[in-house]
Amino acid sequence: MNDIISYVSAMSSTELSYLFVVLFMFTLAIIDLTVGVSNDAVNFLSSAVGSKAAKIKHVLIVAAVGIFVGASFSSGMMDVARHGIFDPSFFSFENVMCVYLAVVISDVFLLDLFNSLGLPTSTTVSMVFELLGASFVTALISSGSSGLAMLNTDRALTIIISIFLSVAIAFVFGLIVQWISRIIFTFHYRKNLGRKIGIYGGIASTAIIYFMLIKGLKGSALIGFLPDSLSHIIFEQTGMFLLCAFIFFTILMQMLHLLKINVLKIVVLMGTFSLAMAFAGNDLVNFIGVTLAGFESFKDFVANGNGMVDSFMMGSLNLPAKTSVFFLVAAGAIMVYALFTSKKARKVLQTSIDLSSQQDDGNEMFGTSSIARNLVRAVSKFVDAVTRNTPESVKRWISKRFAPLEEREDIAFDLVRASVNLVLGGLLIAVGTSLKLPLSTTYVTFMVGMGTSLADRAWGRESAVYRVTGVVSVVGGWFITAGAAFIIAAFVASIMNYGGIVAMYIMIALVIYLLVRSHIAYNKKKSKESVDEKMVVILKSENQEEIWNNLVSHSADTLTHTLSFSADTYKKMFDSFSKDALRPLKSSLIKIVEEKAFMKKERRSETRGLQRLEQNLAFERSTWYHLCTNSCQQMLNTLTRIGEPMKEHADNSFSPLSKLYVEEFSPYCNGIYAVLKDINEIIATGNFETAEEVSARAKDLKHELATLRKTQTMRLHQSKGSLRMDFVYLNLIQESHELLSEVRNLLRGSKKLFAPVTND
Repeated sequence: MNDIISYVSAMSSTELSYLFVVLFMFTLAIIDLTVGVSNDAVNFLSSAVGSKAAKIKHVLIVAAVGIFVGASFSSGMMDVARHGIFDPSFFSFENVMCVYLAVVISDVFLLDLFNSLGLPTSTTVSMVFELLGASFVTALISSGSSGLAMLNTDRALTIIISIFLSVAIAFVFGLIVQWISRIIFTFHYRKNLGRKIGIYGGIASTAIIYFMLIKGLKGSALIGFLPDSLSHIIFEQTGMFLLCAFIFFTILMQMLHLLKINVLKIVVLMGTFSLAMAFAGNDLVNFIGVTLAGFESFKDFVANGNGMVDSFMMGSLNLPAKTSVFFLVAAGAIMVYALFTSKKARKVLQTSIDLSSQQDDGNEMFGTSSIARNLVRAVSKFVDAVTRNTPESVKRWISKRFAPLEEREDIAFDLVRASVNLVLGGLLIAVGTSLKLPLSTTYVTFMVGMGTSLADRAWGRESAVYRVTGVVSVVGGWFITAGAAFIIAAFVASIMNYGGIVAMYIMIALVIYLLVRSHIAYNKKKSKESVDEKMVVILKSENQEEIWNNLVSHSADTLTHTLSFSADTYKKMFDSFSKDALRPLKSSLIKIVEEKAFMKKERRSETRGLQRLEQNLAFERSTWYHLCTNSCQQMLNTLTRIGEPMKEHADNSFSPLSKLYVEEFSPYCNGIYAVLKDINEIIATGNFETAEEVSARAKDLKHELATLRKTQTMRLHQSKGSLRMDFVYLNLIQESHELLSEVRNLLRGSKKLFAPVTND
């Protein structure tokens, strides 16, 4: 400790200022590790979790061990951050620190944004394009157009091409390998394992051993722990070693099968281990590589720079990285902690499982898009054409091999697909690692999963358009990541290059503020997540009472959410129109569209919950449930019909609503608002004692609005003022009348829906 104090005390003010920058980079690296694991845990967890190969805590333990082992393989990959994108011998210490600080600042924001949206993005793409953007701008500022020679353009282009080619390669390989695997094993694989499972397990295990150990072990620190004789056999007689491994694992897997042990579960867990190891070996550089490169630069500057931040060149970064085991172990520990505690990881994990699920009635989190609809239509026509030209005997044989199970399993996909996802994904990533190419773990594993799900016919006619939209959204997000990473890092680097250490400190303060704000915003979403937790109970529980109680609570939350929204939006639109305010009207219409999407999603989920109830109860309550949800949807449609004429009127700068009309309708607006809020309170509390009184008030308001409508119709025939404004006002009266009808139907239906269950 005293040595550290003495070392710091001996530093100059310039060195101390950059020491703070390095410490901040380490802080962001820790955040980046936790955020990155939240994003990338899906890569090695989704197959085991989706197929329920083991309890999730056991899957996490296996993955954690894989991460620790893989972390020790990462040293070689650290060179990508040091000199893979740019030639550091042309960069001064100040330039290098601007580049590295810009990268770590940009990286945290991009990853946190995508995790909050529940979309998997690529930490590799983020890191590569941030390095490229920051170094590109720094080179231009320091040397003008000649600065482009300071970039390793050939190496950068190779890395970028390998990243994006991995999308197509992973999808095609996943499609082909899974189709062959399904032909061999079928969906009735438990009856078709026989002798084939030994060979399949032997191939899978040997592939894992070869790529995870030989390709990963070569050049790593762990090689020093192996006896010389074993190292010689592994690296000099590889073919014989693999043959022996294949024979050993084939016999072992066949014996385990004969002992009634599920070999596919073992393969899935081995694949989880190998993919977690590949993730750590390949992607650890994305999280700490830049920070460690900055730390090494700082140490070199303190030792040899003589305080010349703008003239001391960083050629030392061209030397191979020698990463301390301490940093690797510490990084592994942080990653494991994030793996066990991150809620965002669960959200991203669910996105990947939903998109590859074998179940057509899953909760589709994506809507549809024109690209997806056209693509599905084109592929359907192509498949129909191929089918017409295929012999009937071949079609019957293939259909028999792909015949689904008669009894539905409570899993997203089976162990055959899970094993292919993991083994194939691990192999592709390991090849990239061995070639020092930072392939995107996210790209490879996600696209392998999409390819295998397509081969498995998981994308049926009812779900294909949703799945394709999801894939397009995710892949499109990756490309957006690349562009955003380049632009943000370039912008931040340019500010710091011109502003020097002062600008660095300003950017550090800004990133701290934005991180705190992001954390607060994320915590505000937890109340909405509680609704999703109720739905998990509804879909997983076997207790009828528990299912019903959670379904009642979930439905009440949905109805009150829409009721409260409708009340606030109705009042806001009238107040905005009476003040001739256009922006709130536009905002209200956008939010109505979002609320409709929310209602549609929740209705789909709750209908699935009704299907899990005892038949008589489900039949009795489903009528009232659909009456309530239909009323809510009609209320939203009514609000749209009220808001659109108002928005068009205000947008065209027509005559505003007259003072007479404002004063005349304000009591009705307040009365309708009060009725909606009172009904909202009744449903939220489950106390329907005042339901009759509130329904009577709504009925009286309807009669009064009917009288007002007649009055306004007479005014229209006698009007000498603005007919446009009179028509909008008449529309407001008519639709308000309809709104009251729908809310009375909702109150009547909810009273029946939420009535206590009797045993009659």
